[in-house]
Parts: sequence; structure tokens; C-alpha cells
Amino acid sequence: MSRVPMIPLPAGTYSVEMPQLGYGVYKIPDEQASAAVRAALDLGYRSIDTASLYENEGGVGQALADTDVARDDIFLTTKVWNDRQGYDQTLASFDESSRRLRQHTVDLFLIHWPCPQRGLFVDTWRALLRLRDEGRIRVAGVSNFGIAELQRLIDETGEAPAINQIELHPYLTQEPLRAFHAQHGIATEAWGPLARGGRLLTDRVVERIAAAHGRTPAQVVLRWHMESGHVAIPKSVTPARMAQNLDVFDFHLDGQEMAALDGLDRGERTGPDPEKMR
Repeated sequence: MSRVPMIPLPAGTYSVEMPQLGYGVYKIPDEQASAAVRAALDLGYRSIDTASLYENEGGVGQALADTDVARDDIFLTTKVWNDRQGYDQTLASFDESSRRLRQHTVDLFLIHWPCPQRGLFVDTWRALLRLRDEGRIRVAGVSNFGIAELQRLIDETGEAPAINQIELHPYLTQEPLRAFHAQHGIATEAWGPLARGGRLLTDRVVERIAAAHGRTPAQVVLRWHMESGHVAIPKSVTPARMAQNLDVFDFHLDGQEMAALDGLDRGERTGPDPEKMR
């Protein structure tokens, strides 16, 4: 666990550190989530990412209750879903997530999607800032926000999110959005960091670099994320693969290899377009 670098996140008047590599539980059924999270913690993961949408906060909460890992050593993330946006609805949604997780405090709370057509994300953001100022969450962030939505949060509240969790991998590098993040001190977090295990992991460029380092294609892609400064949350329920995903801190990619992976960008999404999510 000590090998995983920590990323500082602004949290109002202070900063909070988040592990750069974590464990995502998307599509893990609630009855399996407890065992999966306990296995991840046993392997050395210290960042767990869930959401109310995933319907497995109860299983995650059970794992946190059962593990021998100290709660202070675990960075826990959850999210408010689209149909609960708005100031009061968001506060109520957090209370429900908190009960399911058995946690009075959550380390990071995210707006799951901006849903600009609903016109509620600024009020939702204000609710997150209140939760942070009250100590119910340590860090306030967003997910799947574009430049226009981020700029509106900054313009209307004077405060940028600490982090934006977006679909991000070598087939979808999102360079303009990442540049905006860097300009405004917003950390970049990748969901689907392996392009959901699709064609990216059999791409000849990825396979060539993997062979040169004696690593798996997934390890090379995760190393690209680490060297690019992203936070990444790969998901697997297979212990051997979970361990491989964590074992990416004892090799480096050179400049040519990083450039080759950057050059794979084709704007290819494996998930929804944020502008079309409702």
C-alpha cells in the first residue's frame, strides 16, 4: 500500500490526500461487494469508489465494518445520482448513502453526471459545499463534467471542484478537458481506465510496450495513467487481476512510449456522452 502515490486534493481551507490508484465497484452486486472490497483491502487497495446508482453501498459498508484496516487509512468515494439532484434532494441522498455505508463522514462525494438539461447541478454543487463545510464529507467533486459545466460552477460559486472523474484512457485522452483541469487546479480521475477491457488491451502499440517491459497490457495502460498524473479506479472481481492492477509502481514508461500511447486517441467512448445523459 505504501507504494501507491498520494494525490493532494483541495478541501476548502486545507488539503486531503487521495491514493492515485483505487478500486471501483461498478456493476458488482451488493451481495458480492463486501467480499470484493475486503479482498481489495487485503491486497493493499486503500481507495474504494462506489455510488448510489451501483446499489452496493450496503455491501461496501459491510466490508468497511469487517476489515481490520483502520478507517482513517481508507479513502471512500460515493456519488449522488441524477434523479436526486437539487439542493435539498442532494442532502437527503447523502444521508441515505451515509446510512447504507454506515459512515458519518465520506471522504469524497461526487455529482455523478451534470445533466445540464435538468439545470440543477449548480444547486447540487452548493449542497456538496455545505456538506464539506459541515464536516460530513472531506472533499467535494464532480464526475463527467465538461468545460462549460465546470466553468459555470466556478463562475456561480467561486469554487472549482477538487476532482472531476471522467471516462479516460488512451483511446479517449480528453486533452482539452485535462488542460482545463490543470489550469484550475482540478485533479483528473479516470473511470473505465482500461476502456472496459475492450480493444485497447489488444492494440498492437499497447501489446508491444507490454512485451518490452514483461507486463500485461492492462498494467501498461495503468502505468500510462500514473505517469500522466491521473487518479485511476480499475474494477475487477478476480483476485489475480486485482493484484496485477495494483502492481504498476516498479516500472516506468519512457517518453517515446508515453507519446505512442497518447497517439492512440480516437475520441472513442465506452460509456455515455455526458451531454446526452439525463
